[in-house]
Amino acid sequence: MKKIVLFLSVALISLGVEAQVKTPQPSPSSKIEQVVGLTDITVEYSRPSMKGRTIFGNLVPYDKLWRTGANKNTQITFSDDVKVGGKELKKGTYAIFTKPGKENWEVLFYADANNWGTPREWDDAKVAAKFSVKSNKIPFKVETFTIMFSDFKMDSALLNIFWEETEASITVEVPSKEKAIASIETALAGPTANDYYQAAVFHKEIKDLAKAKEYIDKAVSLRKDPAFWFHRQQSLIYAGTGDKAGAIKAAKTSLSLAEKAGNADYVKLNKDSLSEWGAK
Repeated sequence: MKKIVLFLSVALISLGVEAQVKTPQPSPSSKIEQVVGLTDITVEYSRPSMKGRTIFGNLVPYDKLWRTGANKNTQITFSDDVKVGGKELKKGTYAIFTKPGKENWEVLFYADANNWGTPREWDDAKVAAKFSVKSNKIPFKVETFTIMFSDFKMDSALLNIFWEETEASITVEVPSKEKAIASIETALAGPTANDYYQAAVFHKEIKDLAKAKEYIDKAVSLRKDPAFWFHRQQSLIYAGTGDKAGAIKAAKTSLSLAEKAGNADYVKLNKDSLSEWGAK
């Protein structure tokens, strides 16, 4: 009986945990995923509403640090190094804090992005970028706090903050030119040794050994630092084509490189193959 009572107690507790009440949040969360140029930018924030309240200068005091939203501090993540408000910022995730003023806002990108509201203890060393932007009055009311991107160019966009009758915009500059040039140069340079290696392995698996041999030879010739796994595949492909002498030579090279690298698995594989092929 005691065991049954204990079992029922645990079951009821489990049901209680699973059956938590869910209600609409007054400041629902929102997530923006935006590509600017060639850079991925993600913004995660909560969206409070006016609900008849005066916002700036009242609910959000002037010249006081604000989480720029509600609940947890607003977060922004960049996939590349960027510039915000003309200030350089390393790729990563930051909190966006602001100090709204009547005419200008101070904007702070803060390295600790996991605060509920503003940090209990502010650390100036964690301020990754700090600058001011102009605050503009707009001719209509925005009931719900809104962040959005606009004014897209090849290498920049505006991150806009709207609420009540106020708008503030942050210029975000991204390294599109540098990334595009690097991509073009890589493409024009042609396939890499690893590209040829992957192609060789694929063609070996589908039994197209002539193509596999062509690609593995190209891979080995392009590789600056000899790799034991390259020569291992070369030996297997050569053996498959009936070129036993070529297979033995490649296997010996792979064995030597594997021994230098301390890779016992490849040492054994090559020794077994050399024995099978009658190498001396």
